[in-house]
Amino acid sequence: MLRDSALAAGPGQFGALQAVAPSLGMELRPIDLQDAREIERAIGAFAGIPNSGLIVTGSPSATIHRSLIITLAARHRLPAVYYERSFVADGGLISYGPDYLDHCRRAAGYVDRILKGEKPADLPVQGPTKYELVVNLKTAKTLGIEVPAGLLAHSDEVIE
Repeated sequence: MLRDSALAAGPGQFGALQAVAPSLGMELRPIDLQDAREIERAIGAFAGIPNSGLIVTGSPSATIHRSLIITLAARHRLPAVYYERSFVADGGLISYGPDYLDHCRRAAGYVDRILKGEKPADLPVQGPTKYELVVNLKTAKTLGIEVPAGLLAHSDEVIE
């Protein structure tokens, strides 16, 4: 799991994934996103473990190092799940995360309510309500992974 432990949400993301990992027969090993050299070293060392894969959690560091992470995952033939569609559009395997366009549309409704006189403090805080699953079949083929038809059927977007 690539994470930014300095990020306020970092420990919570790790804890949530760590709680379900045993039920899936997985062992979770955190890799802190620090700088490019550390990311290369950590992913290279991690790639030597049989049946490995990556989970990349949301953080500014992951966004900054997006190209490097995608390149290293491909070089080491590691399947990776990302938090945002842009990783998959740039060559990553799979993403599952909030639909940011939907989130922005809903934010526009809040702007409208505020302009009509509602106090921002009186409006409820809302998290994402729509998530999207994106699969890159070209990357799957390169990694020698056959994506199950059921996963493709539930995908919001398939990049070929």
